[in-house]
Amino acid sequence: QVRLVESGGGLVQPGGSLRLSCAASGRISRIENAAWYRQAPGKQRELVATITIGGGTNYPDSVKGRFTISRDNAKNTVYLQMNSLKPEDTADYYCNAAIFTTTFTYLELWGQGTLVTVSS
Repeated sequence: QVRLVESGGGLVQPGGSLRLSCAASGRISRIENAAWYRQAPGKQRELVATITIGGGTNYPDSVKGRFTISRDNAKNTVYLQMNSLKPEDTADYYCNAAIFTTTFTYLELWGQGTLVTVSS
């Protein structure tokens, strides 16, 4: 079974940092494009970072300069480094990735989410 597992969420004070991880497991050949989304209570899911298979990245203005998405292809893992966190960054964070499997199929997967709470 191919799946994505996120980790790294938690409680952090305003101005602090966290690094989220999204590890793909199973019959993985490679992660193609990937992204991180977040959803705060009562709000729609919001895209916060994307990364292509070639390493190109993109961010919305709300996190640009504070968040960095990266990938380790050898580990089939995507990361989200979050710095200068603000209370409005509080949300469930989800990894989304296009996976090319060892059985020559493409899958689009979501992780289960990891909660980030920014509060003093």
